[in-house]
Amino acid sequence: MTISLRLNDEDTLLIKKYAELNNISVSELIRQSVMERIENEYDLEMFDAAMAEYKSNPVTFSLDEAERELGLR
Repeated sequence: MTISLRLNDEDTLLIKKYAELNNISVSELIRQSVMERIENEYDLEMFDAAMAEYKSNPVTFSLDEAERELGLR
């Protein structure tokens, strides 16, 4: 897939220099940045869901209890 992106000269220079400093292409820099953004948003959604579940039933287990419950011991 090809994506077109409009940038001003200052942003273009900054992105090119950053990619160069990290020895990656501009395309790879943008791909990594977008994927990281998606992952961060997903992680935040999962955290919010886990916290909501915990708040509705605030039960905790020790590491030993969790290992026994999961059959790891």
